[in-house]
Amino acid sequence: MKTVEITYRYDGAAPARPRPTLADDARSRLEEGSRLFANLLEGFGEGSDIAQRIIEVDPRDLGLLPGKDGAPRQRPFAAVLGCSDARVPIELIFNEGPNDLFVVRVAGNSLGTDVLGSLKYAIDHLRDSLRLIVVLGHSGCGAISAAVDLFLEPAGYLPLAGDHALRAILDRQLIVVQATARRLASVFGEDVNRRTHYREALIEASIGINAALTAYTVQQELQGVDPRELYVVFGVYLLESREVWGPQAGGTANGLAEPPRDAVGFVQLGDAIARSNRITSLLSSE
Repeated sequence: MKTVEITYRYDGAAPARPRPTLADDARSRLEEGSRLFANLLEGFGEGSDIAQRIIEVDPRDLGLLPGKDGAPRQRPFAAVLGCSDARVPIELIFNEGPNDLFVVRVAGNSLGTDVLGSLKYAIDHLRDSLRLIVVLGHSGCGAISAAVDLFLEPAGYLPLAGDHALRAILDRQLIVVQATARRLASVFGEDVNRRTHYREALIEASIGINAALTAYTVQQELQGVDPRELYVVFGVYLLESREVWGPQAGGTANGLAEPPRDAVGFVQLGDAIARSNRITSLLSSE
């Protein structure tokens, strides 16, 4: 029987892992952490039944130092806006421990006033340590899937007339789905919606566009902030491979990506996502 062990460890003999001091360093640390998590099962070597991952914990972040009174001070180096989906364990995905990440979770990465207010709190009050903001979507997102189904079958919107809370989430996603559908039609032709796995392709492409648009909106809150100190990136966590996919206008790759800066950039990003192996493989399968 094979075993996976993920251990949070404080080693008094080893120095605490330092926080990144620059935004690029914070991004590199999260990307490296996501690669370690995605490759966790490679720990099953020949004759080995245990795959291990050890995450070093600073005792100050849990109030473990003897003789110290009071609560630990918040000092995350990154804020992450993730989805509420229980299959997306954000600290584990990035190989981080307590007090490393300021995490906000909401269905579909929907950027309502409460969510934006939470991120603004981190920006305004945690700047001593905060170096990066991440918008993390994920494959198979339920909120995006529901919006796609409403787009494909508009009559399904009628039962939601009295459900204002759910409508507020889906209305935001529908705008993204409509724009993504136009990009798919532009790249593959107007009859793309007749392909067998069009629904799945539209969901996955919309997830990438939605994360990018949310990251762009958050970036607008950082006007005047030195990008060496703090900026916004986005990615899509792939449930099936545990990788973080970073769609970019010049192509797509694993890792985190910066959002487009203007409408032209979003058109280019939409085309790049549509032409990515992830989406073309869905549209070409029967």
